[in-house]
Amino acid sequence: MSARIRVVVVDDEPLARSALTLILGGDPELELVGEAADGEQALAVIAEQSPDIVLMDIRMPVRDGLDATRELLSRADPPRVLVLTTFDADDMVLRALRIGAHGFLLKDTPPADIVAAVKQVAAGRPMLSPSVTAQLISVATARPSEDDAARERARSALASLTERERDVAEAIGRGLSNSDIAKEMHLSIATVKSYTSRLLTKLDAENRVQIAIVVLNAGRGRS
Repeated sequence: MSARIRVVVVDDEPLARSALTLILGGDPELELVGEAADGEQALAVIAEQSPDIVLMDIRMPVRDGLDATRELLSRADPPRVLVLTTFDADDMVLRALRIGAHGFLLKDTPPADIVAAVKQVAAGRPMLSPSVTAQLISVATARPSEDDAARERARSALASLTERERDVAEAIGRGLSNSDIAKEMHLSIATVKSYTSRLLTKLDAENRVQIAIVVLNAGRGRS
């Protein structure tokens, strides 16, 4: 029998922590190994317990989840971080994704979907739904960058891709799902996933949102 997925829950609301504990504790593949009420406590608990996954609230007293996530991901062999939020297009969530968080969950996500998301991220797949990706892209581009260097870096990154890879990247930049891209480009979903994996590597991206941001910074993508 394989080892269970070790999880730490970080949220300043006791009821939210209790609810997540009940949800996660009900699955035999998951093991809740700790919880914390703020980012400072979280870093200590995570250092002690070495979890595989951290469910991290963003807005907390003492030390917020964004700052804790930044420090956590700078450590050697960090756990994967799933951001918890009440907003589906929150600027702090976008910032967390930019610094390397592996996805996010809305706090009102159904229990079965929370469990599935934890397992998905533990398996190395970012947790970002296409509809939420599109909304986060919208936040990212609401204030266009005036950094010419960033724009040139993005254009150079896209220029390094093959034509097909660039087409897939631009489709992700429009917020399309893998199935939508497959239909539009007449590819199998498995092929689209393969292209996406290559894009994550070539663009040094952690998730689909970061791919989309490169596309949009280069002046391509959403119309």
